[in-house]
Amino acid sequence: MRRKIPSTTALIAFESAARHQSFTKAAQELSLTQGAVCRQIAGLEEFLNIELFRRSRRGVQLTEAGVSYARRVASQLDAVERDTLAVMGQQGAMTIELAVVPTFGTQWLLPRLKNFQRLHPEVTVNLTNRTRPFLFADTELDAAVYFGDADWPGTRAYLLMGEDMMPVCSPALMAGRSELTVEEISSLPLLQQSTRPYAWRQWFNAQGFSTPRDMTGPRYELFSMLAQAAMHEMGVALIPPFLIRRELDEGRLVVATALTMPTDKAYYLMIPERKLESPALVRLRDWLVAEARGYVEANVLK
Repeated sequence: MRRKIPSTTALIAFESAARHQSFTKAAQELSLTQGAVCRQIAGLEEFLNIELFRRSRRGVQLTEAGVSYARRVASQLDAVERDTLAVMGQQGAMTIELAVVPTFGTQWLLPRLKNFQRLHPEVTVNLTNRTRPFLFADTELDAAVYFGDADWPGTRAYLLMGEDMMPVCSPALMAGRSELTVEEISSLPLLQQSTRPYAWRQWFNAQGFSTPRDMTGPRYELFSMLAQAAMHEMGVALIPPFLIRRELDEGRLVVATALTMPTDKAYYLMIPERKLESPALVRLRDWLVAEARGYVEANVLK
């Protein structure tokens, strides 16, 4: 079936002219004559049966239809360019598109990825932020690092580590104390996380304490946002210490109390069943599981 698609040359000329709002500048950018650009765009307008530019003595201006079409064409040309460069750069290399929960990705995974690259230089790992489960079939993602209960249809789960959240805050809120009581923490502003809306209630319940304020306070989606708010003395946040190691070591955050709460959720590497035998994913899986196990064991021994 013949596709109803205009010529790539015409689309490139149109995108450049739309971006510059000038046929002359588009011609200079594309190393063409102004007449050639004019002909390409006129042919495109004829193909579409839509006027894309209004011509006047003062120059050209996109029509409303032209503005909408230019935005879509630019997006598609960018995608084609990215795919082309990716294919040109592969030459036997393997690429993994990995979804990660943001703070885990930036604070724990990224600092260690250089070790994986050193061991497997033939594998490129691209990271994308995702905070909630999704359908792999609807994306180009190959795997995901996910926090939850490992119940993800059509995938195989590999345990990485648990999440022992502790109350942390700015040293200024401690008022010279080395530790706060549960009651004292309950009286401070509680910073909430939108992806774990009952975290404070669960933490207080684990300590045998009840407070009507456990669901109050500003909500943030990411642990990194919670950490920033806590450092700026906005309240107390529940954060796993391994995600704020630098802030704790530098004294910008302190543990208000070492009391944690039990949870049946953890961080997992999730791989679609149809990709379990992928050589690149097998290498990443083995390395990531071993790296997480080593980290957990080292910190248990401390």
